[in-house]
Amino acid sequence: MLRGLYTAASGMLAQQRRHDIVTNNIANINTPGFKGNNAVNRTFPDMLIYAMGGPNPSQGSVGKLSTGVFAEENLLNMVQGDMRETFRKQDLALVSDIIVDGTTFDASGKFVDENGEVTYQPQAFFAIENAAGEERYTRDGSFKTAPDGTLITSDGLSIVGTNGQPIRLDVPWDEISVTAEGRLVYGNTGQPLDGNPQLRIMRVDNPNMLIREGDGRFRYAGDAGGIQQIGAGERVEVRQGFLERSNVDTAQAAIELMAALKAYEANQKVIQTYDRTLDKAVNEIGRV
Repeated sequence: MLRGLYTAASGMLAQQRRHDIVTNNIANINTPGFKGNNAVNRTFPDMLIYAMGGPNPSQGSVGKLSTGVFAEENLLNMVQGDMRETFRKQDLALVSDIIVDGTTFDASGKFVDENGEVTYQPQAFFAIENAAGEERYTRDGSFKTAPDGTLITSDGLSIVGTNGQPIRLDVPWDEISVTAEGRLVYGNTGQPLDGNPQLRIMRVDNPNMLIREGDGRFRYAGDAGGIQQIGAGERVEVRQGFLERSNVDTAQAAIELMAALKAYEANQKVIQTYDRTLDKAVNEIGRV
């Protein structure tokens, strides 16, 4: 009986974590470039239950019993978000549809071959520099200019160019255009600015190697060969005057929120039932 209590309690904890993930997705519906999370649950190892007694226990098998469930991990949903036109020159959005030879990615951005091996669609990100001088990555292109002309994120981090240094400009942004490749040019002539500045756009082969740090930033935790600067011919485009919307599906998030709540309540009722049964066993049956 106590095993059932543990199983139901683990179910409540898993659904609570699922609920937290979905509410965080909903809270960031209006955050530019936000990528939603998906909770992945997994059962504890099954146990083979046998009937007690009998001359041959191997013939008294009852069956398998799961001892509970836990929230194993959160997977990033890297589906491209919709574009929202802002007409603001410092707003930049990435449109990424990178192709890997021999693969056709599904709507979730993965490909499973005949051997069951999974390939995830590579994704592109703006490179930024945090306060410690470490490179981080974002899809939030709502940039602005610091007083010294440095291009920065909405929370003040520097945008990095292809030379690995923060992009610093002496030309007003009203006179600047950004090409599809991320080059900064004069808007009236199309000529490159002094120093030929270009946004550093990185390709991450497996987006699940990114760790969310908050404020739309990610840290790469994979092998060095799994991240590189976008090359010529890649299907990645910078759009000036646009922002990428969050890729959270509002209707689906609401459904998942209700499902998590109902599953939590179901496990709660199981615990209440066990509690009443134990109460009778201790306080009533014990007096017989």
